[in-house]
Amino acid sequence: MELYFLGTGAGVPSTERNVSALALRLDKPHETWLFDCGEATQHQLLKSPLSPMKIRRVFITHLHGDHVFGLPGFLSSRSLQGDANHRVTVYGPTGIEEFLRHALRHTSTHVRYGFDIVEFDPTTLHTTHLYEDDHIAITFAPLRHGIPTVGFLIREKEHPGALDAEKLRALGVAPGPQYGELKRGIDVTLEDGRTLKPDDFRKPNTPGRRVAILGDTAPCKEAVALARDADVLVHESTFSARDAAHAHQHHHSTARDAAQTALAANAKRLILTHISPRYHERANDPADLPIQLLQEARSIFANTDLAYDHFHAVIPRIVPSASH
Repeated sequence: MELYFLGTGAGVPSTERNVSALALRLDKPHETWLFDCGEATQHQLLKSPLSPMKIRRVFITHLHGDHVFGLPGFLSSRSLQGDANHRVTVYGPTGIEEFLRHALRHTSTHVRYGFDIVEFDPTTLHTTHLYEDDHIAITFAPLRHGIPTVGFLIREKEHPGALDAEKLRALGVAPGPQYGELKRGIDVTLEDGRTLKPDDFRKPNTPGRRVAILGDTAPCKEAVALARDADVLVHESTFSARDAAHAHQHHHSTARDAAQTALAANAKRLILTHISPRYHERANDPADLPIQLLQEARSIFANTDLAYDHFHAVIPRIVPSASH
């Protein structure tokens, strides 16, 4: 499982940061999910190792232009590269279907493989299930912004523990067909009459990973609840703490706000994104350098990274020790 940041800027693109788009590469299913799709996301994909054909699901946090203007173009270009087997599903707040179908219709764009749209109510007052398969599930919850917006929680399901071969050998059971039966969950009866139960010879299950990806938001309890115990929290950091009044006036967060959310949620790692173009690498005032945002966050939550375009982060699976 890996996060790949295609756009990390806020509001408008700059020469250093494109607007919002984030890809999540999954082990199972072996595909890529896209979270938000700001203008020129397809151009960012061309500069990345990601294949548009592996993007099978797109999740939109809210309908501000810097999060959706790239979606019609992405679907159009993707259609020219694939076939009917590469269908995609778009999940978004109420209004995403009208926006998308009007944009495609008025530009005479035909998406050859077709696509599905799943709309949800972003004003719901509780965490809501959105998608689930054998390996992963995703829920969303409302956040606080100028228009309705949500955050997403991706929850990987628990991974079954491996067969404990050492324990079997200690009982005199040599590798062979019986190992395969135990792996498949089938009881095994030995020649001496002993019956082996599969659950008695499995190592501890590996907990599923949890990734919280928030849309634009002011600090709120809903963000803390959604990100509870997340392995990674991706949080907007539009402004520095010195611009807190401006941030909160426009329903955004500062780097310190993001860090306080991560701390309150007991997240393991925080990644800052959605950086205002006022903070850029060539700023004359040190207070306007992006590194200032990172330092502010790390003063509260040490395990913080500041994303930049094409930054990627692997999310390792933590295998518990046998003693657990």
